[in-house]
Amino acid sequence: MRTTAVFFAYLFCCLLLAAATAPALMETGLIDEPPRRVMGRLAQLYILLGLWPFLKLLRLDSKAALGFGLPRRRFLLDVALGWVLGVAILAALVWALLALQVRVPDRPDDGLVWYVLEKAVAALVGGLLIGLLEELFFRGALYGAIRRRSGIRAAVVWSAVLYALLHFMKPHDLPAGVPFDWAGSWAMFAGVFTGLADWRHLDSMLALFLVGVFLALVRERSGHIAWGIGLHAGWVFVIQVSRRLSDGNETAAFAYLTGDYDGVIGLLAAAWIGALALAYWGVSGLWQRKAVSLS
Repeated sequence: MRTTAVFFAYLFCCLLLAAATAPALMETGLIDEPPRRVMGRLAQLYILLGLWPFLKLLRLDSKAALGFGLPRRRFLLDVALGWVLGVAILAALVWALLALQVRVPDRPDDGLVWYVLEKAVAALVGGLLIGLLEELFFRGALYGAIRRRSGIRAAVVWSAVLYALLHFMKPHDLPAGVPFDWAGSWAMFAGVFTGLADWRHLDSMLALFLVGVFLALVRERSGHIAWGIGLHAGWVFVIQVSRRLSDGNETAAFAYLTGDYDGVIGLLAAAWIGALALAYWGVSGLWQRKAVSLS
């Protein structure tokens, strides 16, 4: 718990710094983006800039501690294999949602091939970046720090809890007519935490918690984050592509199986990922015991 609080404090300080500097940046007129996006991107920038000094302070500045303890070629191969597996896992979920008419196809009338290709490339690049950065932070640094101090169970649970919660801590638009000045910036900062108290997010939060558990278990069994990066990137790829080629159907009989976070994850995703995590832990444990007995 203490280690998790330290990581949360680091993220909180980065967001606080973003709230303090975003109004001055917007006043320059150099950026034509919504204030919430500017604040969010600034927070991400500060997280990246301060991450290495933060990790050095915690003595997590080695490849092995961060989950990079593999030769480069093997690491990249495992990322690629993880990506293929991640795409297969989430494609099965999206197929089920389409079969249940929870999501319905929404394709452009013409230029379909180029449209799909463009969105797929963007989703591939975006997924790999998200997978790398989030796995480095959550399953690399955070998991490694908690694991070293408190053991496997605490590392799995607390890294997954923080991972799930932070997905709902995002700046939101200010009410109409409220200017984005210093007061508006701090109002937006305070609103970052309102999503945590919204009961409508509980199903998506549960799904993301189980995603965090699954990825933490993969990190524990494999000893590195290559598989996690690939799985994570594959999941993001499928979600982004499916959201551009289909729409949510709120009138469907099983519409409750997805949450309002992204229209894909929800109760069905929680059940699917939770079952896979349980199966993976059992099967990988069996393989591990057999390998030890044969050595």
